[in-house]
Amino acid sequence: MVQPDVWKELSAWCNTKNITLVAVSKTKPVEDILALYELGQRDFGENYVQELLSKHEQLPADIRWHFLGHLQTNKVKYIAPFVHLIHAIDSSKLLQEVAKHAQKLGRCIDVLLQMHIANEDTKFGMDETQIEACVQWYKEQPWADQSIRVCGLMGMASFTENTEQVRQEFLQLTQCFHKLKQTYFEDNASFTVCSIGMSGDYEIAAAVGGNMIRIGSMLFGKR
Repeated sequence: MVQPDVWKELSAWCNTKNITLVAVSKTKPVEDILALYELGQRDFGENYVQELLSKHEQLPADIRWHFLGHLQTNKVKYIAPFVHLIHAIDSSKLLQEVAKHAQKLGRCIDVLLQMHIANEDTKFGMDETQIEACVQWYKEQPWADQSIRVCGLMGMASFTENTEQVRQEFLQLTQCFHKLKQTYFEDNASFTVCSIGMSGDYEIAAAVGGNMIRIGSMLFGKR
């Protein structure tokens, strides 16, 4: 069930801190998404391509759809025409595939590179060395900043009650972000996003420089 009072409070908090609130709507019905939309929410995040396609067809055209889940290269073509931001680019191969479809469509697709910061093998993402190599490769491509814009980093912390561990993991990402910004994107106005923090740890994320949070259960209730 949608929590309108929670949305209003969280949205106001995000506005004061210049943080983008992405409402994670995976597995939730279109009626719940529409209820938040009517309150003023425009950024929604989905994890599964087929579910995103269905919701995109049924809901208002001005929704900004964020793809949050692990994206297979053979599924890129389905979301490329309309996706607002792909959060989970975890390889140069996937980046190239997104660029290929962006070029076919004549549009520029914004993406985030996914950094593996958790102490868990089940989460996807690149380490800092791999991210830097991916950025170096990206900057050499003729379609860089034209068919694809790398807008920042995304990461997920470990599932733990150890808040200091979570803080250190988020800090690892924000430090990598600033290093990349200084080295490769100093003059790039689009490289601005640190997408970290979910319902249980968004305040920690904000405290270390996160500026995009992905909130599901707080807004829609438990799945």
